[in-house]
This record gives sequence, C-alpha cells and structure tokens, in this order.
Amino acid sequence: MDLATLKALKPRAYADAADGYRRTSEMANAARDRIASRTVVAMRNALEGKAATAAIDQLTELAKNFHYIQTECGLAGSALDAFAYEMEAAKRTLDAALADARAAGLTVHADGSVGYPPGGEKGKDGKVPDGGTATGLTDDTASAVGRQAANLDPNPKARIAQDCADRIATALRQATEADTKWAPKLRALKADDDLTVSDRDWADTASDTRGVKAAGKEYLDSLPQPPEKGGPRANAEWWKALTPDEQAAWTAMRPNTVGNLDGLPATVRDEANRMVLAGARGGAQVEYDTWLRHHPEPPRQTDKINPRTGVPMRGVKVSNPAWETWERDRKAARASLDGMEAIQRRFDASGRDKIPQAYLLGFSTEGDGRAIIANGNPDTADHQAVYVPGTKAGLGNIEGDIGRAVRLWNTADSKARGESVSTITWLGYDAPDTVDRDASFEHYAYDGAPAFNRFLDGLETSHTGDSTPHRTVIGHSYGSTLIGAAAETDRLNADDVVFAGSPGVKVSHADEMDVPKGHVWNEEAPGDVVPDLGRFVHGGDDFIIPSDSKFGAQQMTTDTHGHSGYWDDGSRSLLNQALVVAGREGAVKLEPPPNPLMRAK
Repeated sequence: MDLATLKALKPRAYADAADGYRRTSEMANAARDRIASRTVVAMRNALEGKAATAAIDQLTELAKNFHYIQTECGLAGSALDAFAYEMEAAKRTLDAALADARAAGLTVHADGSVGYPPGGEKGKDGKVPDGGTATGLTDDTASAVGRQAANLDPNPKARIAQDCADRIATALRQATEADTKWAPKLRALKADDDLTVSDRDWADTASDTRGVKAAGKEYLDSLPQPPEKGGPRANAEWWKALTPDEQAAWTAMRPNTVGNLDGLPATVRDEANRMVLAGARGGAQVEYDTWLRHHPEPPRQTDKINPRTGVPMRGVKVSNPAWETWERDRKAARASLDGMEAIQRRFDASGRDKIPQAYLLGFSTEGDGRAIIANGNPDTADHQAVYVPGTKAGLGNIEGDIGRAVRLWNTADSKARGESVSTITWLGYDAPDTVDRDASFEHYAYDGAPAFNRFLDGLETSHTGDSTPHRTVIGHSYGSTLIGAAAETDRLNADDVVFAGSPGVKVSHADEMDVPKGHVWNEEAPGDVVPDLGRFVHGGDDFIIPSDSKFGAQQMTTDTHGHSGYWDDGSRSLLNQALVVAGREGAVKLEPPPNPLMRAK
C-alpha cells in the first residue's frame, strides 16, 4: 500500500458494498423462509403423488441453496465492514498527519517521507539550521531513536517532520496489513462454479467463518460486547441495543455465540444455529467420507475354522470379527453426523402432518454434543413444554428425543383448545453415558442445572405473547434428576413439573420444586426398573423418589411398559403429559390413592 493509494482510498465504498451483501443475505434468508416454511408446507398439505414429492424435494434443496447464499453473503458483508473499519482507522491516522504537515509548512513526498525547510535560531556561525527530510519509522525502538535525534536537531521543524513521517508510515503499515489480511479472506468467499451446494461447500463455509471471525477480531472488539456472565435479561438488552448492522456482524462472524445466548429471540438463535449446524454437518460428512476411504469395509462373513484341524470349512460361514470391529468404529465415526442429519430431517418435516416449524435454539458438537430443538415458536406460544432426556442422551442419538417432543406437541396441540403450543427437546447438558457406571453420579445434574435454569429464564425474557406463557418441564430418567437439582440450587421458572421413570430428583418432597401445590406430576410404568434402581443406588428404602406417596407428586396413570414407552403414540401416558402441557390438569387421569393399610414405599 503506497501513499497515493491510501490517500485516494474511500473506506465508505467498502462499507456500501457490505450493505449490498447484507441486503442480498437478507433477501436469500427471506426466500429460504418463503420456500421452506410456506411453499413446501402448503404443497405437502395440498398435493400427493410422485410429482409432488419430487417438486417438494427440489424446492427443499433450493431452500438450502438460499441458506448457503445467506450465510456466505452475510460473511462477505461482515468481512467488508471489518476491512472498511481497519482502513478507516489507517486513513484517519494518515489524514491527521497530512493536516499537521500542511499546517507546519512541511512537504510530504510520494514515498511518505516528510521534508522540512531551514528554520530555528541562528547558530554561532550566523546560519539558520538546515532543512532536511524525515523518513517514517514504525519499529518502536527505531522510532524512539529517530524521535530522540529529531529532538536534538536545532531545527524545530525536524521534530514535527519526524512525528508526521512516523504517523504516515504507521498508517501505510496498518493499511498494508489490513489489505494483506483481508484479500485472501474475501477471495475465499467465492463459491464454486456450479449449481450444487455440496457438503464440502458447507465445510468450506465453516472454515470461512472461522477465518473471518479471527481476522475480524479488532472490528468485533470495537462493537458492544455481550454482557460477561450476563443473564437472559442482560443478553436481551444487549441485543436490542445493537444496530441492525451490528446484529448482522455478530450473527455472521460469531453465530455460535449468538445462537447460544439465552434471552435472545428464538428466530435469531435459530438463524445463527442453523449456520453453525450446516457448516458442522458439511465438515462431518467430509470427515466421514475420508474415514471410509481409509477404512475399506471387510467381508461381513468368513469361513468357519474347523476347531480340530484349523482348516477353513468351505461353505460354512460365520460373522467376521474384523467386520464387527469395523462396523463399531464406523458408527462411532459418524455418530455426530447421525444427530445432525436427524435435526435436518426434523427441519424438512415441518408442515408434514401438521408438524410446526422447528427452531434450533442451541447447538454444539463439543463432547457428546448439545442441541435444543423447539416445535413451534416458544416466543409466541401460550404453552411451553421443555423435555429433558436422561442417561445416554447425546447428539448422536437425538432423533428419538426429537420424536418424543414432536409426539408431545401433536397430542398437546389437539387438547389446547385453540391456544398455541411449543414443545422443546433440551439436550443442553452432558448426560451420563451409561446406567451402571455413570448414572449414579450427581455431578451431571448439578453441572447442567445452571444452564437449564438460564434457558427457562430466557424463555420468559424472549416471550412476546399477549400474556405470560404456561410453562411445563418434563424430565425423563436422569433428566428428572437434573430438574430437581435445578430447583434445589436456584428458582425453577416453571408452572408444572412432570417426571417419567425418575430415579430420584435431589429433593425429598414435591413442595420443593418451586411450582404451585398439586402441580408436580409423576409417571412410573410397569416394568420400569429405573425408579427402584435409583432407590437402591442411593440408600435403599429410606431414599425418597417421586413414585413414593410421601413425595407428594400427583401419580398419573400409565398404560405403557418399561422405561422408554412414556411417549408412545396413542398412549394414556403421553396423553396425561399433553394435558398438563395444555393446561388441562383437570382431565389428567390419576392412579387411585394407595391403600392406607399398606405401607407406602
């Protein structure tokens, strides 16, 4: 970057270009929403047949392409804004130095050096000190030496010239560094020359986001920052105070931050988290494909070996241990990808069989993964239900937990008398991996409880409906333990609590659950061994669980069997939960009270 180029540079032009990219991103987002949330939904409800299915599939892919345009153009706009910000800073430094040079009667040369005329008091020889030229220095040590030499010069103009030359050199260095840094980042945002947005394209988008985020740190640091350790209300106030351009910059450059801030609108979190999901899913698919290339599938079967002769028995096949090992490793290699594809399938199912639009309120691939998926917009819902899964829950097997919340929505919506419902799968904690080794440890519950409480408070903060929503929390298995820990350690922001297959909830009575009396509900199905297992692990008959009459919960009738059937379609177990969610507690069917002559558990 030379002096003439920087003098002529107009950072505002890059900011204007950023505005154009942002408008394109917004238009692409609007197009994606119209296609995915309206057109496809309408076609699914009105049309049938192979042609309709093919058209819906093509429109779904088109919506994903618009999502790619939205993401890349948003990145381009933020990158240009950051570049303009850094060039504007360099330009201000240059302009100030040039103005000072003019005011002092100095001459700025094309190479950035500054000439100064003879001046100062006459010396003993009767001569005025000579003029000269100062060359700018940016190295701290060299600059200090240069300033010291100028201060010793009898010509006072020398000091001013050196200062101006140093600032000019600094401005040119800043501009050169910005140009060098941002040029490859912007070139990387160029899409492939085809009409297909592939997994590799999305993986590149994730890489682009990381690159723009790192390069744009100075720009983002100049913007208002999210409140450190702020609660949902502080987060919401921060977001509302940002300008639209600032909001766009945060969403494009730090989507993982925006997507996981409790208190922000569901639509904002969903937009940010879908960007993170799309990039992570593309990267995971590329990694899985690479794994398959490096680990070719062995034969599923092999000849049985004669145990007496050690010779293969021709025609007698047995399972190949090498294939079993390969298959186990293959499933592990694509575990997170399975979860991300399950989330995408839930997105794609919106509008089918009246299933509402999904909102991704949290997402991460760290550890076992995190995901928070809402059926229907909780910010406008009259009834909110938050379902917390238990042991073994993780991103890799989240499809079952997504399905439970969908079935809960279907049933609750049918009983809500025209009021709106949103049901949420909350996998926002690290669940125990195994029943025998991990589920007895309480730290999983206490570690996850603060995040759960913040999420519930965030639902209240972001709600925009005309009245306060009715909120139910539902815990399955160890998920109930987390809910109990949340109530024990802080205020549980809920109106009703439902436990299903609970091994214990860290409190000994329903009155400690922070909800009105009579609004703690419990289900224990025949054949579910987990409640008694929880009692055994934590101290025997003296340990109180929600199934015990002395705990004080309303014991709901169940007609399912075992630990995992509480959300079976058409079951009374599911219906009872849905009635609580829909605010129709009077219709819940309860177990008859225990015989007073029989000893309570």
